[in-house]
Amino acid sequence: MNQKIAAILAFAVAGMIAAQAQGPPSVAASAKGAYNRIKTNFIKAAEKMPEENYSFKPVDAVQNFGERVAHIANQMGTCSALNGQRKPSTAAGKTTKKDLVAGLADSFAECDKVFDALTDANALEPVTAGRGGPRPRIAVLYDLITHDNEVYGAVGVYLRLKGIVPPSSEGGR
Repeated sequence: MNQKIAAILAFAVAGMIAAQAQGPPSVAASAKGAYNRIKTNFIKAAEKMPEENYSFKPVDAVQNFGERVAHIANQMGTCSALNGQRKPSTAAGKTTKKDLVAGLADSFAECDKVFDALTDANALEPVTAGRGGPRPRIAVLYDLITHDNEVYGAVGVYLRLKGIVPPSSEGGR
């Protein structure tokens, strides 16, 4: 066997062995990865939209772009409740890009603490946050991720209508 082929096969086998040794990603690691992706995309989208378009809405029946950003910043309540004390969003009542991006960052910083504390061992612990009674911690966190993705999908439309490529569609990721 030629040395080049042998080296390629050795590299491939080593990669397969390493992948098997690591095993599948944990529930906590999967949730943290999904959260970090939507957090990054949402912050970048809020930063990309020009200030003058924060009042833009495609039709009268929907919130404007800034209100969509403030809506996601309101997740501060759920995350802070999981951290021990419900806090209001710092974006509440704000309309400027600077204030809304800051409120969004504050909210994600509060949620970072929740996701940093998530482990496979505590994922199924019952918690009370958001709507309803006690639910498994992982269910509350995946509801946050799902909701953020739903709102980000709408925000992506707002960006495209203004000729801006949403962060999740940019090349080079």
